[in-house]
Amino acid sequence: MRLQHFPVAWFSTIMGMAGFTIAWMRAGSVLGLPAAPGATFLLVTGILFVALTLVYLTKLARFNDAVAKELRHPVKLSFFPTFSIALILLGIATLHSAPGLSFVLWAAGTGLHLLFTLYVMAVWLNHTHFQIHHMNPAWFIPMVGNILVPIAGVHHASPEIAWFFFSIGLVFWLVLLTIVYYRVIFHDPLPEKLLPTLFILVAPPAVGFISYVSLVGSVDSFARVLYYLALFLTLMLLSQVQRFTRLKFFLSWWAYSFPMAAMTIATMLMYQHTALPFFAGLSYLLLALLSAIIAMLVVRTALGVARKEICVEE
Repeated sequence: MRLQHFPVAWFSTIMGMAGFTIAWMRAGSVLGLPAAPGATFLLVTGILFVALTLVYLTKLARFNDAVAKELRHPVKLSFFPTFSIALILLGIATLHSAPGLSFVLWAAGTGLHLLFTLYVMAVWLNHTHFQIHHMNPAWFIPMVGNILVPIAGVHHASPEIAWFFFSIGLVFWLVLLTIVYYRVIFHDPLPEKLLPTLFILVAPPAVGFISYVSLVGSVDSFARVLYYLALFLTLMLLSQVQRFTRLKFFLSWWAYSFPMAAMTIATMLMYQHTALPFFAGLSYLLLALLSAIIAMLVVRTALGVARKEICVEE
């Protein structure tokens, strides 16, 4: 039965769609583009999140052994926090239009993500079967996801809570980044299915920039270091676009979406604070690229579902 093989990684689609939604919302206020697309994408993303949650809860009820197996898997384990990150992102997306709902989503996502972070860390510290070839950029998700919390957190709670989560995400990003580069340089290449996760490298400095500016209220020297590192990583990965376009479709292709959304939002924020025309032009370019990526992913995912390429036994 396909439900038994419904992967928790489906929630990465919510990350991508939520990031896309926030990017269009920000484009409305920063670039003067129409606000209607952002509101429409938010509704679609919310409906998709509810649908995926109901499906996965059904899987949990009927095939809890399959869920337990995912929780023990060295790669799939890292995708469970995509659920809590989805809640945090929806909290960010509704921050101005529905502050009360935003707080509920943000608080639920933040609390749940802390639990996921502690659980994953406990598994890492007490494992008996993880090997270096299991390491891939998806391992950033549980730890570095904490860096998202301050974006809405500065509006909903004490800044000390925001700094707490920012510190976790920032420090463990550097730790995991070192391990990822060691793995990809000195060991076998990532398997084809996980190659798209290389785009996740862009997300930590891009989101870190947005989160840090939310905390301090300005673009200072450290903020620039984060932004320009994210920009370099984006250029590095886009320079290898032919390598990625030759890959067979997997659900992991959604790893292209959220990092590009984060980079787009970061660039608009950079333009907002510097007023430099270069960042305005780059914002338009990245928003167009992000929109094309999302359209491609939606079409390709729909085809994958229709062809029964997804939710199959590995």
